[in-house]
Amino acid sequence: MRTVLRALYDAAARLASVASAVVPASNGKTAIAFHARRGIRERYARWSAAERDLSRQLVWMHAPSVGEGLQARPVLAMLRAHHPDVQLAYTFFSPSAEEFSRTLDVDFRDYLPFDSAAHMRSALDALRPDVLVFSKLDVWPQLVRQANARGVRIGLISATLAAASGRRGALARVLLRDAYALLDAVGAVDRADADRLVALGVPAGVLEVTGDTRFDQVWQRAHSVDRGSRVLATLASDRPTLVAGSTWPSDEAPLLDGFLAARAQVPELRLILAPHETTAIHLAPVERWAARHRLPLARMDAHEAAAADVVLVDRFGVLGELYALADVAFVGGGFHEAGLHSVLEPAAFGAPVLFGPRHHRSRDAALLLAASGARVVTSAAQIGTTLVEWFADAAARRQAGQRALDVVERERGAAERSLHLIERLLAK
Repeated sequence: MRTVLRALYDAAARLASVASAVVPASNGKTAIAFHARRGIRERYARWSAAERDLSRQLVWMHAPSVGEGLQARPVLAMLRAHHPDVQLAYTFFSPSAEEFSRTLDVDFRDYLPFDSAAHMRSALDALRPDVLVFSKLDVWPQLVRQANARGVRIGLISATLAAASGRRGALARVLLRDAYALLDAVGAVDRADADRLVALGVPAGVLEVTGDTRFDQVWQRAHSVDRGSRVLATLASDRPTLVAGSTWPSDEAPLLDGFLAARAQVPELRLILAPHETTAIHLAPVERWAARHRLPLARMDAHEAAAADVVLVDRFGVLGELYALADVAFVGGGFHEAGLHSVLEPAAFGAPVLFGPRHHRSRDAALLLAASGARVVTSAAQIGTTLVEWFADAAARRQAGQRALDVVERERGAAERSLHLIERLLAK
């Protein structure tokens, strides 16, 4: 069965590579993913011919999407600072990570080819890495097998595996077990993750608990934010401020009603809302809601935004800064089937956090709840009541925010431990 699955997997990857040559360009995420890989072998080869210095070691970091990239970023920054002689390559899978990759100080960045044996041999021929590191969980079987055959040392950082992960299913275990068994060093987020990774095939002898590098990433971002930047300076206010980030319509239904209820007792309360999607079809209902309730609303770049009761964020990439303005934060996804988004960014600014009931897959949410730095809200009425409680008692609100920040502070250090893991691979 394993041989059949491998053959089918490789055939699917080769078919996807063929499709990349014929799929037309469009705005669809799937079409972008295919079209972006057109000519990918040539791009790798051109960089290799012009830039690969074989007198220097090379670390290849792969992070499939933005979330995993955020975990990789502090480790890459430390690698660059501590080992400027080492070349750094960064690959990603999702189109959402393409723009993010440009923020990284690396020597090479591009999409990962589809995981066929031929394409991975070509990529390895071009990059000639000494060490290959995966961020979070995704490992690509052909890439791992081909890299291992060449003597490349292979690691995994911020490794986590949810109890309900599909990778624990029978077919996934058959397909992936050999790849996980070939890893040379794995830094797990916590002991429970380590135990589940062993069951997935990771050798117990290569595992250590190093923590989650996202805590380092959000702490660093919070402490380096420029409060005099145009975005923050324009929206800064003495008014009590609720910042709601990464919301879906299913989050906004109770959130907006709860906000209205809270304003009845906290009339100066304002909302900065950054939806998960900033398309017109998503923003327009919020604008209609504000008009219906006669609440002054402004898009974030409008000159009247600072005085508006509702500020609507209509572009990506600024939410991490906007949490600096939050007295209280609401994080979306807890009322949506996709599940909760990152609660660490507001916590790193010392803001107490609210989120909906679908949070059970989030270790970060559990840590904040255990520390009383966050609360679960299940209805508009509960949102309104909690907002009034926190805004009526500044001391209690600040204490909850400090507890959230304490969690981030306590969990820091994973980036340095992950760096040491990679350094050991380089030494070998």
